Amino acid sequence: MQIEALTPLDKRRSKVLTDEDFAFVLYKGELKTYGIEAGQELADETYDRILREVLFKRAKERVLYLLKSRDRTELEIRRKLKEGYYPQEAIEYAVSFLKEYRFVDDEDYGRRYIRTYAGKKSRRQMEYELCGKGLPRETVGVLLEEQGLSEEEPIRRYLKKKGYEKDSALPGEKARMAAALVRKGFSYDDIYRIMEE
Repeated sequence: MQIEALTPLDKRRSKVLTDEDFAFVLYKGELKTYGIEAGQELADETYDRILREVLFKRAKERVLYLLKSRDRTELEIRRKLKEGYYPQEAIEYAVSFLKEYRFVDDEDYGRRYIRTYAGKKSRRQMEYELCGKGLPRETVGVLLEEQGLSEEEPIRRYLKKKGYEKDSALPGEKARMAAALVRKGFSYDDIYRIMEE
């Protein structure tokens, strides 16, 4: 493969762009060690050495660092590594390492997420957010069914927090409360039924 350009990311690191439409990042010392220069041919053996000796190790350290602050799904980890210009081989290596040691388990993540937000978010909002984190819609549906969630409790909690009283509510207050709850993913029927209780 041909090295198209070396683009500096900061004072110490440069992005290596190849003619095969992918890039990876190396430190200045690593560029010298492996003889990487713009316009030169990058031999497959050299690229394999860079993967094994540098990028695999760095990708593994990066994902462990990412998981230190909070849990993440496999898709979130893949996105973070891609943003850091790790090649696909390094991403696959790091993700398989995490799966091997069960550091990443999307189903378990989904269960914990639902338990954490069950009384605060609507079923629809949790489904939307979990699907955005890479969990399949069918899996999210099964996990939500396992929990047997009630939509009523979060609605009641929100109304109580906002100080809503059916008898003393101002004319537009009921509509504002209902609109806020609809934006959170609750159904009109549940909202108005609970407001009228």
